Amino acid sequence: MKLVILDRDGVINYESEHFVKSPAEWKAMPGSLEAIAKLTQAGYHVVVATNQSGIGRGLFDMETLNAMHSKMHRAVQAVGGRIDAVFYCPHSADTNCTCRKPRPGMFERISSCFNTSLAGVFAVGDSQRDLQAAAAAGAQPVLVLTGKGEATRAENDIPEGTLVFADLTAVVEHLLHS
Repeated sequence: MKLVILDRDGVINYESEHFVKSPAEWKAMPGSLEAIAKLTQAGYHVVVATNQSGIGRGLFDMETLNAMHSKMHRAVQAVGGRIDAVFYCPHSADTNCTCRKPRPGMFERISSCFNTSLAGVFAVGDSQRDLQAAAAAGAQPVLVLTGKGEATRAENDIPEGTLVFADLTAVVEHLLHS
């Protein structure tokens, strides 16, 4: 199965240090929707894995999160793409759950739901915790330099074997032409 796992904020849409809390605040990054469409058209299943602790912190509710994800799905569909599933962790960092990245719980659930190993599956993120979760689940960690990506690379502590690309478009070009 051809599968790609994407973080949401900082990879598909713009990051916000104050959380993306509403559909109006959800704004796609240039080229990200078209990159997802290229993956879809090449036969990839595209899955989003995102920490959404704003729910646990009371900054927004499930209805709002669903509205943001509906906007994302519609935007991707408008350019000919598809997101097959969105997995999210609604917990705040202090709940010590297993699904919140950097723990691999979300990735393990994706593996189970899609009945596939994550070995070699590109897991694209912009933060250390995205990369750590991918590596812990046996996926291929991929850092994009959008969102928090430049700062993450500067920390110089990314998992061994992490691939680094300028943005999601560059990741997709690599996947489709290598």
